[in-house]
Amino acid sequence: MIRVFLVDDQALVREGIAMVIRSQPDMTVCGQASDGDEAVRLIERTPCDVVLMDVRMPRVNGVEATAGVLARPDAPRVIVLTTYDLDEYAFAALRAGASGFLLKDAEPEDLLTAVRNVHDGDAVIAPSATRRLLEHVAADLPALPGGADPLGPLTDREQGVLLELASGASNAEIAARLFLSEGTVKTHVGRVLAKLGLRDRVQAVIWAYDHRLIRPR
Repeated sequence: MIRVFLVDDQALVREGIAMVIRSQPDMTVCGQASDGDEAVRLIERTPCDVVLMDVRMPRVNGVEATAGVLARPDAPRVIVLTTYDLDEYAFAALRAGASGFLLKDAEPEDLLTAVRNVHDGDAVIAPSATRRLLEHVAADLPALPGGADPLGPLTDREQGVLLELASGASNAEIAARLFLSEGTVKTHVGRVLAKLGLRDRVQAVIWAYDHRLIRPR
């Protein structure tokens, strides 16, 4: 059973999402909060697997709350909810460790698929969507990190997979481009994430931008 915690300052929005979640035999709503501060406090004592987090809320917003929730060693996955896709708040939440974002007007089936994907350890949104968001806020990228070669821990094949991944390619597309099986690609992606200490594919796209492996158009 996937335990989902809902965070939104609008009670009607929370109840609408709760109805969708409760309609599924493999999901349950384990808790709700109306702002980020309440969310962090309740999630500390509420076992949950996935948090659906409104990104714009009064007092403590979804970015700060995401960072607070993910500071725990046994942290759940976080999906941030936003009104429009080119949202600097959503970008900040991705940097804080969220596994992706969804638009609030997403179809119920897309919401359910996102929850299941995140629970299984994947990212919510396609890396291509993350790339569009990164290009929108490219001026705010941090200075290029110095020191050792950031790709040093990766083999040549893993570096190639990372570049394809960061460009927005799916496992199937990477497999076709690099003449590999999808299973092999999945293995390489897992090794890349582990070696670079990244949570998921979305974080890999951000990492590639931060290290200038991929440049905004």
